[in-house]
Amino acid sequence: MNIEWLNLLPAFLLVFVRVLAFFTSMPLFSYRNIPAVFKVGLGFFFAFIILFTIEDPVIEVNSSYFILILKELLVGLSIGLLAGIIIYALQIAGMFLDIAFGFLVANVIDPQTGAQSPLMGGFIYTFALMFMLAVDGHHLILDGIYYSYEFIPLTQVTLPFGDESIMTLVASSFSKMFMMAFQMSFPIVGSLFLVDLALGMMSRAVPQMNVFVVGLPLKIFAGLPLLAITLPAFFMATDKLFNEMFQAMRALMGMLGGAG
Repeated sequence: MNIEWLNLLPAFLLVFVRVLAFFTSMPLFSYRNIPAVFKVGLGFFFAFIILFTIEDPVIEVNSSYFILILKELLVGLSIGLLAGIIIYALQIAGMFLDIAFGFLVANVIDPQTGAQSPLMGGFIYTFALMFMLAVDGHHLILDGIYYSYEFIPLTQVTLPFGDESIMTLVASSFSKMFMMAFQMSFPIVGSLFLVDLALGMMSRAVPQMNVFVVGLPLKIFAGLPLLAITLPAFFMATDKLFNEMFQAMRALMGMLGGAG
């Protein structure tokens, strides 16, 4: 079927808006240290590829077209933010570790997000992103936005954001984030709690000892080897976290596509 290129521009703009909104909120692609030109260029070529996989790419420009643009923007942001909520469990786990290590007073500015980030949170978050790249997790992220058009077509005008199932999914994602963060940090936090308990007993036995001066380097000295030992289990938990993220993205796309 011969279709003039000019007739494809409205559909291409809709696809381009969804892809750019997804890149804006999605972990790994949304960081400040990735040039904006690269994001726009990658989104342009990715949208160009997706356009030719859509069954009926010809869309009329009428009064509802601007509503479709807003809908595409909300779809991309929603999917990316939900994935970001789950993946930020790594930052929460790092905050738990910083509390145990005593590093919480030394928060630094994360150049990737521009916000304050815990030291250990940035450390394990960087390891997790490298792990995601090593196992081709970024390809699965791109697959998510690619297959979103099977759930949420371009011509769908409304989104059921007021649906109870969507609110339940977001709330469960929050709970899973904190649960996964607690599971990741518990071995080290629990071990350092025993160190605190031992220091408390020593302070009672030797009142002249300054617990605050001895405790901080002792917890660092004991915690860093524990962190190195538990890194394999940390990567196993990170793999489970990625699976939860992809399942949540798929579930959200299915719910948003039920608007009809």
